[in-house]
Amino acid sequence: MDPLDKLTEIFKKFPGIGPRQAKRFVYHILQETEEDIGDLINSISNIKRGISICDKCYRYYENKNKHEVVPCPICINNSRDHSTLMIVAKDIDLLAVERSRAYNGLYFVLGNTVPILDEEPHKKIRQGELLYRIDELTTEPSKLKEVIVATSVNTEGEHTAFYINTLLRPYVEKHGFKITTLGRGLSTGTELEYSDGDTLKSALENRH
Repeated sequence: MDPLDKLTEIFKKFPGIGPRQAKRFVYHILQETEEDIGDLINSISNIKRGISICDKCYRYYENKNKHEVVPCPICINNSRDHSTLMIVAKDIDLLAVERSRAYNGLYFVLGNTVPILDEEPHKKIRQGELLYRIDELTTEPSKLKEVIVATSVNTEGEHTAFYINTLLRPYVEKHGFKITTLGRGLSTGTELEYSDGDTLKSALENRH
């Protein structure tokens, strides 16, 4: 496999990137200067060194001291509402909600969605970590009052929301918090990451 095809195959592994778009990326890089290509290579090489995964919400964040394991800035921010937890599928969904400035609680990133008819759904998402986090928040002084299941309004997103609701039902009965989902504002088939701030704000305000 020549270098063009090799790089094309690498780009095709990116979410939402098909063969033609992958090839465009390759030819775009060929037109860049050596300096720009060097910056790209360095950025890719360094991304793992400066990024950690939070042991509370499991989102990726910049951690300048990789030797010290600490929660991310959102999780340790005492000005945020620690009685509300929003569950999202991906980091990019969390960023979309943050951009809307309509939510000031905590998050948990599942890492994926649950495919319909999957025989081992617990292996697709951070199920054990989520239940541990729920246990943590129900014993905090602020006491967990609400869990918002914020998944995309498509088939897998809605199936994931149903699965999470079923999973958390015993915890609701035990601890008394409520589970809500995003309301009107998001059209059927909508990916959360592509929703604008006003739409997400409306969906949050009308959650049920």
